[in-house]
Amino acid sequence: MRRENVNNMPETSRETETVERGRDRQQRDQEHQTSRNVVSAISQLADDNLTLVRNISTGLAVAGVIVIARSIRVITKFQAASEIPVRFIEGNVSLRGKVRSITERGIEVEHVPIYLPIISPLLLKHRDASTSPLLVHLAGVELTPEGKTWLQKNLVPPQTVWLKLISREDDMLHCLVSQSRGSMWSYCMNEELLRLGLARRAPIAGLPPGSPLYWRLHRRLHRAEVKAEKKGQGLWKKEGLWERAAKALKDNPLLRLMGRIFRRTRTE
Repeated sequence: MRRENVNNMPETSRETETVERGRDRQQRDQEHQTSRNVVSAISQLADDNLTLVRNISTGLAVAGVIVIARSIRVITKFQAASEIPVRFIEGNVSLRGKVRSITERGIEVEHVPIYLPIISPLLLKHRDASTSPLLVHLAGVELTPEGKTWLQKNLVPPQTVWLKLISREDDMLHCLVSQSRGSMWSYCMNEELLRLGLARRAPIAGLPPGSPLYWRLHRRLHRAEVKAEKKGQGLWKKEGLWERAAKALKDNPLLRLMGRIFRRTRTE
């Protein structure tokens, strides 16, 4: 009897091990099936709510662009010189605008910010519809009366101009004002006025005279003025012989006295 029990023990152990392996396999299969069911459920949920997921992604993207745009102020409409960040002035950033009018103080320009579809209307929807223009002075330029007339003829509202910021002084912006000529070329009105002899160079307000930017602009404007002087244009125009003689006779005191006597004699 003892021998039979000894011989049956290995068979019993093998059967137990086989049963345990079967249970482990079954448990793994059940866990795998559960995992697949969870993945399938998540996939189905995503498919069923694909539009929602896309809308959330788009909303997050738009929100991110708005935050960035606001931080760098590229879509902000400036309505006063004080609203322009200092870094824009220091970096000589160019702003786009539309001419409103030419006044005794300078050029009134309505700022036109960069337009971004969807985002710009969202930011501007709740803002006041009224707009105030920026007051712009041609940096380094003193206009003659003829220069002001020329400017009024060549800057007709609502023409588009570019304002290269140079400095700010109270409510005044000192800028290089450029206007497009065709699609590929533009010209600086500060230089053009000097080149035509319709303005004189003036100190560039708001810049230290010894600064690199001051001297770059000084040389640039000086070259334009020298061209007008060499060609005798505008205020540099040289009078001819007969013009100088007529002016000398007109300014002669004796001739003026004789003219008054002659007119009095005729009236008597």
